[in-house]
Amino acid sequence: MAKVTTLREHCLNELRDLYDAENRIVGALPKVAQAVSAKELRKALEEHLEQSKGHVHRLEKVFVNMNEDPRRKTCDGIKGILAEGEAMINDCDDAAVRDAGIIAAAQRVEHYEMAVYGSVRTWADELGDAESARVLQQTLDEEKEADNKLSGLARSHTNDRARAASAGA
Repeated sequence: MAKVTTLREHCLNELRDLYDAENRIVGALPKVAQAVSAKELRKALEEHLEQSKGHVHRLEKVFVNMNEDPRRKTCDGIKGILAEGEAMINDCDDAAVRDAGIIAAAQRVEHYEMAVYGSVRTWADELGDAESARVLQQTLDEEKEADNKLSGLARSHTNDRARAASAGA
C-alpha cells in the first residue's frame, strides 16, 4: 500500500475502513441478537441492524460525493472487537450475564465507530465537502443515540439481572 500523503487520502482510507466495519457489523448483529435473552435488548439490536444497513448506504453516497468507488479496507479494529464479543457470547452460560456482556461489547463497537465517524466528518468538512460532512454527522448522531440507548438498557434492568444471577451462582 502506498504512503498516505494528503488529508483526502487519509479520509478515504478511513472511509474504506468504516465501510468494511459497517458491513461486518451488519453480518454480526443477527447472531448477536439471537444470543440475547431480554426482549428490549434484542429489539434495540435489531433496530440498530437496520440503521447499520442505512450507514452502509450513506457511506456509498459519501464515496460517490468524493468521486470514488465504494471499496472496503479490512477494519482490523472491528474484526478484533467482534471476535471478542463472539468469544464472550460463547463463553457465558448465564443469559442475564451474557446480556450485560453483549451490551458492553456493542458499546465497544459504538465507541469505535463514533471515533472514526467524528474524524472523517471533520475531514470532509475541512476538505470542503459539506454534503459528505452532513451525511457523516447524521450517522455519528445515530451511533451516539445507539450508545445512549444501550447505556439506558444496562442501567434500567440488564445489570440488575446480571448481578442477581451472579449472586445466585
